[in-house]
Amino acid sequence: MKIEHNSKMSITEGVIWKQILLYFFPLLFGTFFQQLYNTIDAVVVGRYVGKAALSAVGGATGTLINVLIGFFIGLSSGATVIISQYYGGKKKEEVKDSVHTAIALAITGGLIIMLIGFFGSPYALKLMGTPKEIYQDALTFIRIYFLGTVFNVVYNMGAGILRAIGDSKRPLYFLIISCGVNIILDLLFVVVFHWGVGGTAAATVLSQLLSACLICMVLMKSDDCYKLYLSKIRFHKEILNRIIHIGLPGGAQSLMYSTSNLLIQSSMNSFNINVLAAWTAYGKIDGIFWMIMNSFGVSVTTFVGQNYGAGKQDRVQKGIRVCFGFAMASALFLSVTISIFAASIMGIFNKDPAVIREGLKILHFLVPTYCTYVLIEILSGALRGMGQAVVPFLLTFFGVCVLRITWILTAVPVWHEVRTVIFSYPMTWSVTSILFLIYYFYYKKKTGLVNINL
Repeated sequence: MKIEHNSKMSITEGVIWKQILLYFFPLLFGTFFQQLYNTIDAVVVGRYVGKAALSAVGGATGTLINVLIGFFIGLSSGATVIISQYYGGKKKEEVKDSVHTAIALAITGGLIIMLIGFFGSPYALKLMGTPKEIYQDALTFIRIYFLGTVFNVVYNMGAGILRAIGDSKRPLYFLIISCGVNIILDLLFVVVFHWGVGGTAAATVLSQLLSACLICMVLMKSDDCYKLYLSKIRFHKEILNRIIHIGLPGGAQSLMYSTSNLLIQSSMNSFNINVLAAWTAYGKIDGIFWMIMNSFGVSVTTFVGQNYGAGKQDRVQKGIRVCFGFAMASALFLSVTISIFAASIMGIFNKDPAVIREGLKILHFLVPTYCTYVLIEILSGALRGMGQAVVPFLLTFFGVCVLRITWILTAVPVWHEVRTVIFSYPMTWSVTSILFLIYYFYYKKKTGLVNINL
């Protein structure tokens, strides 16, 4: 499979809104199919195993997985930023060293996460107060899932490398293939072999192995400066330091989101099984919003990174405005659509009337507040693309993590209701959006977006 010139897209020239959408849609569909992995798991076990199994493959397990893998993906975003900047600045040798350092980091990080997740998950599940009726299924699912962490991390790093140079199509193709395999294996392992939640986890791991192999094959077959040589996979100290400098705040930011969500999940565990199943189902529906926002976030990071590296500050500012407009319109459209078809969507995951009733309460409360988050994703992505990662971390730390944890620890014990717990989302999104807006205008006025020598 030889890489052709039209497989990557120059985003340092041309019509901005067209280029952003041409980059965004393959990224969105790719994120959709990645999200579909867990959604299919939830649908299959919810329909064929039961609501206890549905709670086991989402909820606590999903939150724990996001804590570890989310941290590393945030850290690896540093590689995407510097590769996009070097590629935009036509620094081929630096691109090559960055690619091999990034893959070395993915393999090492994946192995570390696998060990921590496999041996630490029993303690984490108990610490979160996971109900006894779902504990064993949750432990089985999460341990098998963590055995495939290396494949997951290598795929995400490889996909990040391709997206950094403007290629968002190939990661999409590979996810479509692996997602199709995941659906087939889910039905085979759960419906035919009756392996329960262990079968869904095994299907996901095998599918992730396939996507990792495909992404590595493309990198190895490339004839451009980002070509991967297995013999050259190693850490380049200066590049690794830059990746960590830019990516560590992003990883810490993801860790903070996940940590606060762990606390929220612990609060949810104090309610009945119907609420837990409904929260798990809502999490899959909510994933549609997050994949759209994440796709716009990655789009603006890559667009800003390449144009910032090329010294085109005008395009940087216009690109940010265009991405924000598209993201806000998407959030509003999604809020209206999900609200209208709420009952039918909840019924896809479980037919129990009690579960649907609890799910509708959650959905109708949170979905209309999506627009309060948009600024966070767009401005934090833009700032990372310019190499500014520390301030987004600090703003998120105080605006999301500290405020959300404070709310959960103080308000929820007093008003022990589901709505009290989930109110922490729109409240912290609104506050953090205001903080990001204030800082962005301050940074823009102070620096004029002057290019930094790489």
